Amino acid sequence: MIFREAKTTDIPAIQIVRHTVKENTLSDPALVTDKDCEEFITQRGKGWVCEVHGKLVGFAIVDLNEHNIWALFLRPEFECQGIGKELHRLMMDWYFDQTHEAVWLGTSPNTRAEEFYTRQGWKKVGIVNKGEVKFEMTYEDWVKRSV
Repeated sequence: MIFREAKTTDIPAIQIVRHTVKENTLSDPALVTDKDCEEFITQRGKGWVCEVHGKLVGFAIVDLNEHNIWALFLRPEFECQGIGKELHRLMMDWYFDQTHEAVWLGTSPNTRAEEFYTRQGWKKVGIVNKGEVKFEMTYEDWVKRSV
């Protein structure tokens, strides 16, 4: 497994991963464009990818402008192997190196993603978008968790 920062040349593979997920699927694949991905990994924040045998199998992207986790997705066949946890750690360490502002995310309720974020120490703080669970992580909570 290779973990590294995402590059614009990864965008086609990122899109493939995003569309292979079984939960938190996009109602319309056109909602997240290649241009959106490029903006988020080059201007608004940063992204990371995981490759296995040269194939991109997961990615994570954080948005510094909105203090939001924009994406963390894996190909279903690569779940439960520690890849999501490592992408999450890389993203969160970088985010809190840039700012001590709390970061938030939204995910569908009653999903493996909701369980994952709970296990990573995120706190449920309400509902966002169209009924998604809103989670928040503070700098202090991340530091305590990382020690």
